[in-house]
Amino acid sequence: MAIQVSAEALQAFLMQEFPQATITVEQVSEEAVWVRQPVDESHLRPGGTVSGPTMMSSADTAAYVAVLAHIGIVPLAVTSNLNINFLRKPEAGKALLAKGTVLHLGRRSVLSEVNIYSEGNLEKAVAHAVVTYAIPSSHASK
Repeated sequence: MAIQVSAEALQAFLMQEFPQATITVEQVSEEAVWVRQPVDESHLRPGGTVSGPTMMSSADTAAYVAVLAHIGIVPLAVTSNLNINFLRKPEAGKALLAKGTVLHLGRRSVLSEVNIYSEGNLEKAVAHAVVTYAIPSSHASK
C-alpha cells in the first residue's frame, strides 16, 4: 500500500484541525506510522500511571494517521470501533509511542492495529488496540 501523505503534511493537518492535541506524528512509511504522546501530570491517574483515556487517544490517533497516510487527507473518516487491551503499566515519566499499521484497506472501511510503548522500551507493548475506521461514501466512490 503506497503512502499518499507525508508525516509533515499529516502533522500540519492535525495541528490545524486538533490544535488542543499534544500528539505528534513522528514517522510515516508503507509499513507503519509512529506517533508520540508526551506524558505529564495531566495524563496520569491515581497510582501514578498513564490513564486509559490517554492510551486510547494515542491508539485512535495512530490509527487515524495510518488511515490518512494511505487514503489521503479525508477529515470525515471516523472511528467505528476501537478495542484496546491494556497489557502492563506504562512508565509515568515517559512519553507514549504508538505504532499504527493498516491490516486491511477496503473501499468503505480500514482495519488497523496499534501497539503502544513507553518511550525507551520498544520491547514490550503497554497496550494493544484494533481500530476500524469508516471512510465516507463520497471518498469511497473515487
